Amino acid sequence: MRWDHLFDDLAGQLEHELTAEEADLQKEEERLRLGRLGVRERIVALKRTRDHALMEVAVTLRTGARIRLEPMTVGRDWMAGDIDGRDDAQAVVPFDAIESITLRDEQITPSLTPEEPKPDLSSRLGLPFLLRDLCRRRVAVRIDTVSSSLTGTIDRVGRDHLDLAEHDLDTPRRREVVRGVRLVRLDQVVVLRL
Repeated sequence: MRWDHLFDDLAGQLEHELTAEEADLQKEEERLRLGRLGVRERIVALKRTRDHALMEVAVTLRTGARIRLEPMTVGRDWMAGDIDGRDDAQAVVPFDAIESITLRDEQITPSLTPEEPKPDLSSRLGLPFLLRDLCRRRVAVRIDTVSSSLTGTIDRVGRDHLDLAEHDLDTPRRREVVRGVRLVRLDQVVVLRL
């Protein structure tokens, strides 16, 4: 009889230790997953909620400017969406231009959810690809850099820069209205407004 209790007690202790070890292993795996999590993955997780209230984030840029952005597309190194709660104002924000993102309490947990195993095509598209598309479409843009705000049409996009034909936003790009062509380094772009 005493042996039965002894073996039951040992089995209980072993089961408890195995359960505790499994819990510790799961906690360590979660710490490692969170350690590999980047800003892009957190934005994508919020976007996946499809809840507009959860998707909108408050972004503080390197310049100190603050904007609210509801990401509609998230590329490899940028996000684009409606800015400041307006459907008629869209912007592209490179992740390198972000100083911080302020999350509300209800956004924290959804932003930490694991990414789906199959990333979409936009996750592989870098900022130069997006800028080349805007160049092809001849879209008038306003580019905020670290030190200035420029308006015009993107003429061409290189590996690390773009050529901006400067003109007023409300005027189509014509040779006679272009004030000059400005070479802008891509790492200086803070916000590109459409």
